[in-house]
Amino acid sequence: MTPRNIRARRSPQTVPMSSFLGYFSNDIGIDLGTANTLVYVKDKGIVLREPSVVALDTQTRKVRAVGDEAKKMLGRTPGNITAIRPMKDGVIADFDVTEAMLRYFIRKVHNNALRVNPRVVIAIPSGITEVEKRAVKDSATHAGARDVITIPEPMAAAIGVGLPIDEPAANMIVDIGGGTTEIAIISLSGIVFSKSIRVAGDELDSAIVNYMKRAYNLLIGERTAEEIKVRVGSAYPLDEELTMEVKGRDSVAGLPKTIHITSQEIREALSDPISSIVDAVRSTLERCPPELSADLVDRGFVMAGGGALIRGIDRLLSEKTGLPVIVADDPLSAVANGTGAVLDDLNWVLQNV
Repeated sequence: MTPRNIRARRSPQTVPMSSFLGYFSNDIGIDLGTANTLVYVKDKGIVLREPSVVALDTQTRKVRAVGDEAKKMLGRTPGNITAIRPMKDGVIADFDVTEAMLRYFIRKVHNNALRVNPRVVIAIPSGITEVEKRAVKDSATHAGARDVITIPEPMAAAIGVGLPIDEPAANMIVDIGGGTTEIAIISLSGIVFSKSIRVAGDELDSAIVNYMKRAYNLLIGERTAEEIKVRVGSAYPLDEELTMEVKGRDSVAGLPKTIHITSQEIREALSDPISSIVDAVRSTLERCPPELSADLVDRGFVMAGGGALIRGIDRLLSEKTGLPVIVADDPLSAVANGTGAVLDDLNWVLQNV
């Protein structure tokens, strides 16, 4: 059975200490993403969804802002303040800042002074090292977590989108996040094969920045690049191409400049990183056992993560693999919902992940 439909059965005569503490604690699940952090509180659902950005005083290293407020400062700060993203490619790039960010988020959703520290389930990329995994656990512990349990992101995403992972059949998930693209084939509550590549939303943004500089001598920031990706980005030719006005700085004249771009141009700019994602999906399918490959012919696979919202990427992957491709109903929340589902039965995580 999956965590979604398991309920622990305990003798009424004995109540374990961990259960007793649970009555006074809001156990939480965290999708600690490169671009955004989502927090799921048990019995309440997703209560926090903010950018993984921290604004610091450059001299004192004191935190000035976190999340939404800090993201507004990206590329706009004076000399004494810097807005940084402490997560890079799905892993911790700055331990102290990540700890401060986690402490802020945990306190924001767990603000009752009478409650004990929460137990936390955190989704992590499947391809990270043991050292990187330990850094995540240590950061959460120092930020105030009572107990920290990690679960691979593709497993959390598969649970979050409602795949029947406990069945003896292939369930494939492609989760395109901010820092990594996670691909996994799951059967009988276990990962048969997984692949994690550090090509995802951030790489797409960088590709747009480089294209603007190369094609128009226009310098833009990552916030503008992300806006372009959302408004006109596509992976497959559109029935009606889109246009957008972009403002930045001319790299030659050094003055403000405005241009108009089309979705066709941005599709060209995104072609290399999207090709890397397609290659990773095909590589995963090549490693799939024959019996499970047969299941995928009919079942296809599900896409999650912010990258799943790029126009036509499902159509492109379906064309390149010959399989049905389904975009999750709420791809941005898939991993967080998965961490929330396993909070009901943490023993399942310890036994299967």
